[in-house]
Amino acid sequence: MRLILTLNAGSSSIKFGLYTLEAAPREQARGQIEALGPGARLVIAADGGESVTPLGATDHATGLARLVAALAPLCAGRPIVAVGHRVVHGGPDIDGPRALTPDLIAYLHSLSPLAPLHQPHNLAGVAAAVAGFPGAIQIACFDTAFHRGHPWVNDTFALPRRFYDQGVRRYGFHGLSYDHIAGRLAADHPDLAAGRVIVAHLGNGASLCALRAGRSVASTMGFSALDGMPMGTRVGQLDPGVVLYLLGQGMTADEVTDLLYRESGLKGLSGISHDMRQLLASPAPEAAQALAYFTFRLAREIGGLAAALGGIDALVFTGGIGENAATIRAMALENLGFLGLVLEATRNARNAPRIDVGPVPILVMPTDEEGVIARAAARAVLTQAPERQSY
Repeated sequence: MRLILTLNAGSSSIKFGLYTLEAAPREQARGQIEALGPGARLVIAADGGESVTPLGATDHATGLARLVAALAPLCAGRPIVAVGHRVVHGGPDIDGPRALTPDLIAYLHSLSPLAPLHQPHNLAGVAAAVAGFPGAIQIACFDTAFHRGHPWVNDTFALPRRFYDQGVRRYGFHGLSYDHIAGRLAADHPDLAAGRVIVAHLGNGASLCALRAGRSVASTMGFSALDGMPMGTRVGQLDPGVVLYLLGQGMTADEVTDLLYRESGLKGLSGISHDMRQLLASPAPEAAQALAYFTFRLAREIGGLAAALGGIDALVFTGGIGENAATIRAMALENLGFLGLVLEATRNARNAPRIDVGPVPILVMPTDEEGVIARAAARAVLTQAPERQSY
């Protein structure tokens, strides 16, 4: 039995999954290299157990080499024939997974300014995998691809049209997560999947997506992964005049970029942490204010997407916060009863799969971006088998 490896390379971690190569890949192991840098460690979950191995000073290339060595016993001589990668930005035209070629990799590097927290690290993972698995097919799965069917009004800004033609448009992100949720809804709740569904992907990065019959029609994220919801360290919705003001006050473009991507959001509002768990446990008034702003914006985005859909037939929470933070769900939905969104407190407190008591279903569903990547890689090998590229 041949195997598939999935990689989700971020700035400080490399998440991975090991799957069998078949039409419905079966997970063999998953985990991550945490805290890339001087104190990295490798966490692998397999066969119902978990191992943690300190790695010391580790970058993307050395981390993947250590990962390959650690997975060898789990592979048991079975070859890894495909590596599937999460790549955040695919630009305006890519609407599905692609086999990576040198030309495509060069193009994806050109998009790094649009996703500076993610794209360079995603592509560092690609480079490491190409070196580590020279005979494997390398498949990229894009967070932007799921949103490429948006109506024009949900895809554009009110700028001169030449900018839209140059690629200045609303891309949307977290598409792999939304792809998974759309698939689970179709399998488990086909009546809801056929209607108007809002999905809230809430984690260190956060966004919402409006689905009509399983297809994305609007997203809270726009040209970059900054727009919409406040996030762990990202600002969310911001009057562009603020950026002009900061530049006029003498800040450089790099300083503004660092402010908006790394020093804002929950971290900036609270002055305490970007971690929702720490803020929920904190007695500080600044923590309470950060939570109030986060949940206010969440309620506002739900209302806005309901308007974009012309109503709402179901709401889904996913992501680390969406799946586990009952308090956040309750605060956000407190004043949305007019949309038919009413929580049942006991089920909400235990993060039950169904937490509503009103006319509109409210679901809590785990996401699985690695599974989406694995299935795409399996399709590439089993049905299309793109030619292996020379790197």
